[in-house]
Amino acid sequence: MEFTNAEVNIEVLKQRAYNMRWAEVPEGVIPLTAADSDFPAAPEIGQALNDYISGGYFSYTPKLGYPSLREAVAKAMWERKGEKVNPDLVLPIDSAARGMDAIAKTVLEPGDEVIVFDPVDLLFGISMRGCGAKVILYPMKRRADGSIDFSDLEGYITPKTKMLGLCNPHNPLGKLYPLEDLDHILSLSEKYGFYIMNDEVWSDIVYPDAEFHSILSLGNDRNKRTLTVFGFSKSFGIAGLRAGVVYCQDKALFDKLVVASQVDTTIGGVSSLTQVAAETCLTKCYYWVDALIERLTKNRDYAYERLNNMPGVTCEKPEATFVIFPDISSFGMPADHMVKYLAEEYKVSLVPGGGFYFGPGSEGHVRLCLATSFEILKEGLDRMEAGLKALILNSN
Repeated sequence: MEFTNAEVNIEVLKQRAYNMRWAEVPEGVIPLTAADSDFPAAPEIGQALNDYISGGYFSYTPKLGYPSLREAVAKAMWERKGEKVNPDLVLPIDSAARGMDAIAKTVLEPGDEVIVFDPVDLLFGISMRGCGAKVILYPMKRRADGSIDFSDLEGYITPKTKMLGLCNPHNPLGKLYPLEDLDHILSLSEKYGFYIMNDEVWSDIVYPDAEFHSILSLGNDRNKRTLTVFGFSKSFGIAGLRAGVVYCQDKALFDKLVVASQVDTTIGGVSSLTQVAAETCLTKCYYWVDALIERLTKNRDYAYERLNNMPGVTCEKPEATFVIFPDISSFGMPADHMVKYLAEEYKVSLVPGGGFYFGPGSEGHVRLCLATSFEILKEGLDRMEAGLKALILNSN
């Protein structure tokens, strides 16, 4: 697969791609919105599903998931990221989002405090508030080199702090964490006894000029209070199959996770088809991920240059993820108003910064998805630039 414009089937996407994408936007609008690929998934996934379906049986699966999938997760995490994962402590679950919810329910009680970085994906706050926890926002201040300054993080910890949310790689900033910063965060967890919700959903989508470090690389013995979530939507383009896994390094904690996820009662659980697809992703489809990253790297570099040449826009180059997060604050317009204007007047749809999606620290920014063809990306950026230039012209 070459990830060209010819491989993007807009007509199928208009029928199937929801969550602010092609099936939901008005006709003629280009959606650079939800972080979901416009490219079809690797053909091995469909073949594996067809092979399973042809058997004619759709029986219950093991409550903790197929052993072969759990083993495939452990093998892939070691080979791709150097993480030592015990397959017996891997729990397949119906999406990474559900995994975050299960992690929160495993350890949080009403009245607990949790530290959530600002900005960050909305699912951290949603999952934690759903357990009655109080979210303490930690503003992500920058060092001179652009990295995140965690020097005052300890000051946000109180006797009620029960959990910290770590999004690595970071959505929407596209940032990776140096090992020394991860060590600092883990040392605070060890010192104060709080848990870490470690979201590594984006950890496969890392650009060639950057390097991903997992907090788990600092040692399993130090990560007894870390619960990690990994998903298949970003890496493999199977968001609609709702596939994720959660894993940890402590058996007692894992047992609590199983109860919180409700897989032991069959209220929770992952379909057999989803597990077949997830295992196929890990065992046969990383060639597809690597090829996708080649396309994404070209898209990222192009978008980074284009955005920084637009009047009134500044933008950092993402180290990971396939989203980019330009600053449009110079226009003096709330991000949601800017997104509405661009969608209605210039037929390009983006995700606004601001309180709902990424927290108050994201105001003045918009997020664009890069996982599409060059031609679609270019047209979307052309429309965005035309809209911004019109705002400047009309203000003079």
